[in-house]
Amino acid sequence: MRIAVTGSHSLGKSTVVNDWVAKHPDYLREEEPYRALGLRGPYEILFRDASTRLHNGIQLYYNIARVHRHATSAVKVVFDRAPVDYLAYSQFTAECGTTDIDERFVESMVPAVRESLDHLDILAFVPESKEWPVEMEDDGIRPVDYEYRDRVDAIFKQIYREGRYAVMPAANPPLLVELTGPREQRLEQLEAAIALRGGS
Repeated sequence: MRIAVTGSHSLGKSTVVNDWVAKHPDYLREEEPYRALGLRGPYEILFRDASTRLHNGIQLYYNIARVHRHATSAVKVVFDRAPVDYLAYSQFTAECGTTDIDERFVESMVPAVRESLDHLDILAFVPESKEWPVEMEDDGIRPVDYEYRDRVDAIFKQIYREGRYAVMPAANPPLLVELTGPREQRLEQLEAAIALRGGS
């Protein structure tokens, strides 16, 4: 079962991934591209209105390459972020109009994102929720900026709830599920989604 946890930053995605792997040690954990390429890798990757085509492009294609490594549903893997994430973050930067990322660049990413999603079984979206607010943690890595998180979350909701960009492939789309509530409830929601897909 190939699962990708997706959504804006500082909402508990990595917590879901870590909790899932702790409970299901037979699952491989695929690291978030920023951590693999920037934090622990050779690239300086910037955020907000400073992201460039290089910053978001290398993260997108690293993520897609990792997704393509796992060819069948028999593989048990959970990704911290999905290819869709780089559409949302690039759209935010395009709206800022401060770097080489523009609407045309965002649109150019869509076919590769759509094609990659047929290699996932479940897209687990972690939305911002007034019923279950998450405080931002100043860990020295993620931007502590509520407006930034909120605006990116709004773009994710347009993509997943309103069909912006029409990212879902026509054949073999992943099951989209939203994870809300406390940590244990999110795992239960993910377990239910896997059961719907007939997996374990």
